[in-house]
Amino acid sequence: MEIKELTNREEWKSAFPVMKQLRVHLDEEHYLQLVEEAARSANYKMFAVYEGGKIVAVTGFMPMMTLYNGRFIWVCDLVTDAACRSKGYGARLIGYVEQWAKEKGYGIVSLSSGLQRKDAHRFYEEKMDYDKVSYVFLKRL
Repeated sequence: MEIKELTNREEWKSAFPVMKQLRVHLDEEHYLQLVEEAARSANYKMFAVYEGGKIVAVTGFMPMMTLYNGRFIWVCDLVTDAACRSKGYGARLIGYVEQWAKEKGYGIVSLSSGLQRKDAHRFYEEKMDYDKVSYVFLKRL
């Protein structure tokens, strides 16, 4: 198993089949446009877990700063290929993000998870020791 940063359009494209399992509303071109813009304007980072040369899990995150959290990492995306779940890939990947954050001087890793994603909530709270500290509110304009 290897964890590698994905830094260009070709690498981001290779992660799309796994990312699409989380971001089902995106087609490949729109996904690539969003990743390119986020990487350029918001320092979005993408990392993937490779097993046997194949991507089995992907995460995307952004270093951020707010008055509430100070300097922190916001995990935008975290998904393991459906055929590879419950093998520890997600835990290894979020652990990698946490270590990356510590090494870069960030004291918090934060994320949001859709209300319907009960398995993900159990994973974050029970396996990864994350605390549920707020609700995220959204208004589409």
